[in-house]
Amino acid sequence: MVGEESLRTALDFRRGFARRQADEVTELPGGFAVLSERYRYSHEHNQLILDAPPSGVDAAGLAEEVLGHLEHRRIAVFDDASAQALAPGLVAAGYRHEVELVMVHQGPVPAPGGAEQVELAELAPMLERQWRCWLPSAPDDSIAQLVSRRTAREAGAERVLTLAAQDEDGEFGSWADLYQDAAGTAQVEDLATAEHHQRRGLADRVLTTALHLAAEQAPDGLRFLVADAEDWPQAWYARRGFVPVGRTHGFVKM
Repeated sequence: MVGEESLRTALDFRRGFARRQADEVTELPGGFAVLSERYRYSHEHNQLILDAPPSGVDAAGLAEEVLGHLEHRRIAVFDDASAQALAPGLVAAGYRHEVELVMVHQGPVPAPGGAEQVELAELAPMLERQWRCWLPSAPDDSIAQLVSRRTAREAGAERVLTLAAQDEDGEFGSWADLYQDAAGTAQVEDLATAEHHQRRGLADRVLTTALHLAAEQAPDGLRFLVADAEDWPQAWYARRGFVPVGRTHGFVKM
């Protein structure tokens, strides 16, 4: 499964996942919005998700209307041409434009990588430390929400696993989520490595374990992830058998 068909499958999965994990869904012209007061600091849980909004739709105005009670605005646009058309106006309105690659795994299925399934309680201390590294000035309640929001993801798909790899000292140093639906489509998401655990092969162990588990459940299922088009991890993923099949876009205003 390659190209346009793979992209459609991946985007359908992302739409469904976002809807199922939301506390509230609001239908909009060309898409929908997801909201969660429990995780008001989480862009993932409070955003507009648009496909190809009709001509003349004021995306920034919709964001103000739906997300105006929050400190951030986030608009995801899944149609590349629509995003390019919206970009000049949104950038002029103060939005940062992020381009994402949807990448599909086409390499051989790896052997188990040695990562393990973990519960949030086991991983939470490391997640909290890492979020404080990334957002040193963030208030305590925002850090707590960014850690605990993983529990909401459990409603997003039939199978939701958090995988982590331990360093020699027994501390979890790298982690990711694996989401998989009943049809076998699987997404690897939120792969990260703590700064003091980098360059030790831990992310490889997590990624290969996720791919192995997904293929074990559905050998012919699509396996994909989303990577920043401007950052180095997309090249790292390419060396591990992932190929880009399309682009999506995010517009963020703080």
